Formats: sequence, C-alpha cells, structure tokens
Amino acid sequence: MNSFADGPARWEKLGHTSLLKTRVFDVQSIRYRHPMRQTERDFIVMDSPDWVNVLALTPDHRLVLVRQFRFGVDAFSLEIPGGVMEPGEEPVAAGLRELQEETGYTGTGARLLGCVQPNPAIQSNRCHFVLVEQAVRSAAMAWDTDEEIEVTTALVEEVLAWARSGRITHGLVLNALLFLQPHWAELKR
Repeated sequence: MNSFADGPARWEKLGHTSLLKTRVFDVQSIRYRHPMRQTERDFIVMDSPDWVNVLALTPDHRLVLVRQFRFGVDAFSLEIPGGVMEPGEEPVAAGLRELQEETGYTGTGARLLGCVQPNPAIQSNRCHFVLVEQAVRSAAMAWDTDEEIEVTTALVEEVLAWARSGRITHGLVLNALLFLQPHWAELKR
C-alpha cells in the first residue's frame, strides 16, 4: 500500500519526442522520472490548441444548438457551437467568432464562465466556456470545409433535461451546461 504523507509526488519532466503531427493535435512521448523511486517512464500526451464552447442564449431564453456528424463516434451529436481557438486568441473573442461562423448568431454581454481540462491524463489543452446573451441570427455562416451543421434552438430547461436523459452526450457540452446552471438560476428569478 502506498503512503503519501505530503500527497502524491510531482514527477520530473526529462524530455520529449514527437511521435505524430496532425492538423488537429500532436502526439508526444514525454519522459518523466519519479522523484523518490527514481524510476523513469514514457507517457503519451496529445498537444492540442485550446478550444472554446459557446452557450448562446436568445432573448426568449433558448440555447443555440448545433447538430453535426462526428467522426470519432460515427454518429450525429447534439452540441453547443464551438471550436479550436486561434493562436493568441482570447476565449471570448474565439467564442463570438465560432458562434457566428457556425450558426450566424451574434449577441451581447459575452463573458467567460469557466474552463476545464478535457482529459488531463493524456491531453494538454483547455476548453473555455463563453456565455453570449441576446443571441440573434444576424450574420452569414462561414463553415469549415468539412462542416455541415444543422442549427436549432431549444428552451434551456429542455436542454438541461436532454443532458440528464442522455440525449446530449458530448462531455464538454455537459461541462458547459454545468457552468450555465448558476447563471440560469439567477435569470429565472
């Protein structure tokens, strides 16, 4: 049985080797040494840019949703708009850009609700959650080459119920809805 009197040890990073570079992420083999046991191991890490997901709330309290085919699960997924942040781009600016590009919606009062590490065991990036209020369809969409998106809206309570029932399964969308709940509770008063 392991005993961590002062908590788990912080491993020492010794170096890394690039294993694969793709347009979406880079795969690194990173060599670490345990400070007490002096054992060394290679760990695989996927380096990706940060992402942003947008909770766009319309004046009548509906969330803007997108439905699109996702290659990882070979199925359609109901989500909120979002995507990859450009180098040096701030989360709120990226959120507004992604919202407009994917849905044609724009809005006001955009602000960062929070961020998470999608999978810190193997990924180095973060996903930021941006709330945009008074969202209305007012601009042209500008999809990426391989994007085909169905844009819809649904009442916030309905979307939260879909999350609880398993109709929405995207983990980062579920995280975003968790960050939305306190704000939504205030709006409902």
